[in-house]
Amino acid sequence: MSPKTAPYGSWLSPITSDLIVAESIGLSDILIDGDDIYWIEARPREAGRCVVVRRTADGKRTDMTPAPFSARTRVHEYGGGACTVHQGSLFFANYADQRLYRLDRGAVAPTALTPAPLDPDDPDRTMRYGDGTIDVTRNRWVGVRQNHITAAPQVVNTIVAIDLAVGGPGVPLVAGNDFYSSPRLSANGTKLAWLTWQLPNMPWDGTELWVADVGADGALANSRKLAGGTEESIYQPEWGPEGALYFVSDRSDWWNLYCIEAVNQPARALCPMTAEFGQAQWNLGMSSYAVIGADKLVCSYEQNGAMRLARLDLRAGRLDPLDLGYQDYSFIRVQGERIVCRAGSPTEPAAVIRIDQALASTEVLQRTTTLDPDIGRFVSVPTHVEFPTEGGLMAHCLYYAPSNPGFAPAAGDKLPPLVVKCHGGPTSSATSTLDLRIQYWTSRGIAVIDVDYGGSTGYGRQYRNRLRSQWGIVDVDDCVNAAKHMVAEEKADPTRIVITGGSAGGYTTLAALTFRDFFKGGASYYGVSDAAALARDTHKFESRYLDKLIGPYPEAEKLYRERSPAFHADQLSRPVIFFQGDEDKIVPPSQTEVMVTALRRRGIPVGYFLFTGEQHGFRKDVNIKRSLDAELYFYSGLVFATGLTY
Repeated sequence: MSPKTAPYGSWLSPITSDLIVAESIGLSDILIDGDDIYWIEARPREAGRCVVVRRTADGKRTDMTPAPFSARTRVHEYGGGACTVHQGSLFFANYADQRLYRLDRGAVAPTALTPAPLDPDDPDRTMRYGDGTIDVTRNRWVGVRQNHITAAPQVVNTIVAIDLAVGGPGVPLVAGNDFYSSPRLSANGTKLAWLTWQLPNMPWDGTELWVADVGADGALANSRKLAGGTEESIYQPEWGPEGALYFVSDRSDWWNLYCIEAVNQPARALCPMTAEFGQAQWNLGMSSYAVIGADKLVCSYEQNGAMRLARLDLRAGRLDPLDLGYQDYSFIRVQGERIVCRAGSPTEPAAVIRIDQALASTEVLQRTTTLDPDIGRFVSVPTHVEFPTEGGLMAHCLYYAPSNPGFAPAAGDKLPPLVVKCHGGPTSSATSTLDLRIQYWTSRGIAVIDVDYGGSTGYGRQYRNRLRSQWGIVDVDDCVNAAKHMVAEEKADPTRIVITGGSAGGYTTLAALTFRDFFKGGASYYGVSDAAALARDTHKFESRYLDKLIGPYPEAEKLYRERSPAFHADQLSRPVIFFQGDEDKIVPPSQTEVMVTALRRRGIPVGYFLFTGEQHGFRKDVNIKRSLDAELYFYSGLVFATGLTY
């Protein structure tokens, strides 16, 4: 059957907002406990509740955390590392009260290990726990604690030990610095390694790797720094079975793998490459590699915009890529000789998979969503594009062409509308893993580019550092130049280009619409509009983030004002739609409402959705659905000038 002809942007699509939220879940925090595999499922249909799931050797899956418990920590506000497991006992941080709980196999309900909040009506004044491990020798949980009850000027971060027999708030083991992460015990329990860093650094700017001896009584002694500094980012320390300490460092400009055979020996580069074996540590518990034995490990690495999984022979220094058909890997663990991780590809949504190296086979254990095979005919596979930008430099993006087998463009409609997508962070990066929220646009005849502007991860430290002091300039230039490149390549209609982004990507969106006369409209998801307000009011983890992105505050207050769209709303004359959570502690609703009020006062078309019970990022299915449909409706009437299709 010949395809129907219809204007770009009006094609009928089976990829609806209902389909996107129908059975979709988030997958994270993969853990191994003998023959059992655990992971966390974030379920939009349960108002975003995070459920720990156990899969036993016979394939049976069981929800471990009963409602209303939600395994999600608020350490650093972004969380991660919310649970750990040992010999059938699960330990997890519960979102509502941030207490650490224990659930033994066969138990009906979890038991609290840490004290209740002082004020149950104030969810912010809590002790928060994450990134834990079990010290088997001393029967204790060792992990990160963030104290929001303290009377100190700022919340206090420490590494603590909690006796599993009696519980309690935890006994500090390491303290004094602004942040800690990744406490890891050696196999024999005699050494503890950890990462630490100080403001104004973020973990991708500069961290330090420390190690200490653990005494029979559990106290630490002989603490010493092994690697890192203010301009070297260390990521994911892990102990080998024979006592070698592995880690990732960007001392060569690229996050590469290193090993220290003994604490008095220098670090040895395992496989030097112009590739990234690490990531920006926004969350606790991240894992890009796992040690298989004394002579090999499995790792993921990103190079030229693509990620691969490989085995690394530690003795020969030989990297053997595994051709599995996936292009995105995270939460990498090993179960004997098998590999367990989260993986995705341009044609397959993210899933927890298990790889049997001996049989060269892959088994899918859980998908983020299950799709009708017919949907595959509508999928647009991205192309990695390198394009010229300011200063004679090159930047990167993923380009998604319109794709729908049932439609062709109407006569005279030569070029499609274009949605320019800005990731958050701004140190995040675009991923090629199938995302139905992108296919929602492309299947309707709308092209999409996902821009890895300067400052993104995946291209080395120099590329990340392009954004130093240049936030609101380099990122905006790269988004504009990416769109211009698509126009020059005759892949986008210059009169129908919009820009959209969330958080830091929302800031780039608003800055592009305010300070450049290029985009025809846009959407801001919990985006920053007043950079100075963010510097003054945000949480501890990001309290000095803008020192590197713009300049020290308040010394550079004038520059903050110059870069903040909220102070230049009179320059914004394009339609904008805003989406915001009323419980957002990172970018509070007041930032969005300043922009909305200014645009309404000037008669500029504006939309505003304030979602009750949402934080920084939406977790409830009804809100995810509503925001997608509202953004399409907004553009269709004001920018794309096409008929509406859902």
